[in-house]
Amino acid sequence: MSTGKVWLIGAGPGDPGLITVAGLAALAAADVVVYDRLVNPRLLEHARPDAERVYVGKAPGAHALSQEEINNVLVARAREGRRVARLKGGDPFVFGRGGEEAERLAAAGIPFVVVPGVTSAVAVPAYAGIPVTHREAASSFAVVTGHEDPAKDGSSIRWEHLATAVDTLVFLMGVSTLPSIVEQLVRHGRDPRTPVACIRWGTTPQQETVTGTLADIAARVEAAGLEPPVVTVVGDVVRLRDHLRWFDARPLFGRRVLVTRTRRQASALSDLLRAEGAEPIELPAIEIRETGVREAVDAAVDRLSAGTYAWVVFTSANGVEAFFGHLRRRGRDARAFRDARLCVIGPGTAAALERHGLTPDLVPGEYIAEAVVAALTAEGVAGLSVLVPRAEGARPELVEGLAAAGARVEEVPLYAAAPPAAVDPEVLALVRRGGVDAVTFASSSTVRNLHRLLGGDWSGLERAVVACIGPVTAETARELGLRPDVVAPEHSIPGLVAALKERFTQAG
Repeated sequence: MSTGKVWLIGAGPGDPGLITVAGLAALAAADVVVYDRLVNPRLLEHARPDAERVYVGKAPGAHALSQEEINNVLVARAREGRRVARLKGGDPFVFGRGGEEAERLAAAGIPFVVVPGVTSAVAVPAYAGIPVTHREAASSFAVVTGHEDPAKDGSSIRWEHLATAVDTLVFLMGVSTLPSIVEQLVRHGRDPRTPVACIRWGTTPQQETVTGTLADIAARVEAAGLEPPVVTVVGDVVRLRDHLRWFDARPLFGRRVLVTRTRRQASALSDLLRAEGAEPIELPAIEIRETGVREAVDAAVDRLSAGTYAWVVFTSANGVEAFFGHLRRRGRDARAFRDARLCVIGPGTAAALERHGLTPDLVPGEYIAEAVVAALTAEGVAGLSVLVPRAEGARPELVEGLAAAGARVEEVPLYAAAPPAAVDPEVLALVRRGGVDAVTFASSSTVRNLHRLLGGDWSGLERAVVACIGPVTAETARELGLRPDVVAPEHSIPGLVAALKERFTQAG
């Protein structure tokens, strides 16, 4: 058996977007992933489903494996002929013990590659609005460990030189030794009035920053209850935070927002929420299931291809995707719509249609069934055939309204927005104990199904902001005993996020 290979990968300081392209490529190709405590779990989603995952995290006083045991794991897996991704927080060679692991691999004759990462020493201060250098405030910086090897005989840090040698000092892993660090710096000449910032869980939605001076920072950190992991910045650049902070100044920063859309659709909403600083908590309350009435759908597809329908109305992106699935199954594509005009509810549905090469002819300005009826009535649908492929059990207003306008309406149930077969019990428990700051509903089905998942008990959402995509969804919430706090004026996913931002901005 040929020897495998090890990639020592810097995973960045916490934000999963800060891993490098080279790091992601190595992770995706790995047979084994060996990862640390500070590695964002979302990065593991990029690993192959069949890849072995080995947790070797270290917390103060609690190590999953010793460093020697970690070294042995890397060597052993590589000797089995496997590709090993060693995911390390920050950069592997900046206080990440990557050098020790590389030495062990070299001694064992194991090929390895070092993939540098974004170090927390630079990224964490940047996310707190603190540049480690600045033309007018700092021309040099040093990165120092705040937690030296306890087995060493005394400190190897030359405090008498370090204290005043550079403009900015960045200490990693030093919250427990902060009083000693402060004492050493002041004793060796650093002004007690020097600004200091301690940043916990930097680059993540849990980021927390405590500022002060060398004279009072230790007391401030203790009062705030700041615990590892913490990056400490000492220097005049800390003053810049007052007008450069951006990450934790976003309107939804640190807010846990429940996303109830389908698993496939959740990422679009989650990405928009993350961009505004929120921590999306995904609990898909619906899953799309085929209704089992293929004969009716097949007949509709055949009539569409024959030019029977003057209009086809899509009410959701799910409906578009489901219908095109049936088209493909019947050996047809977008050309089947050649004689029909297309009407859709909302920009999300329009975008889904455009992904299949079709542009809707009509998108009413208000994204509800009643607006579709009004718009099509104005177009003149009396005596025309209209196909409405949509979810089973949808509101009757659309079909009834078009029929009242004289249209010959054929409603075809494509799918059921059913409760999920399984949910994450930890997320469900988080919701029940009041662990989210807001909940988003993008359809009435998500409200009804979450109500069912919670056993009809909304008590865990009593303090949460309830945000609904539109008035129909909001009315469903009211009917089930849940008070909507936010109803998006624009009934779309971006509109829902914008309305939620406005609510939290107003609340301060």
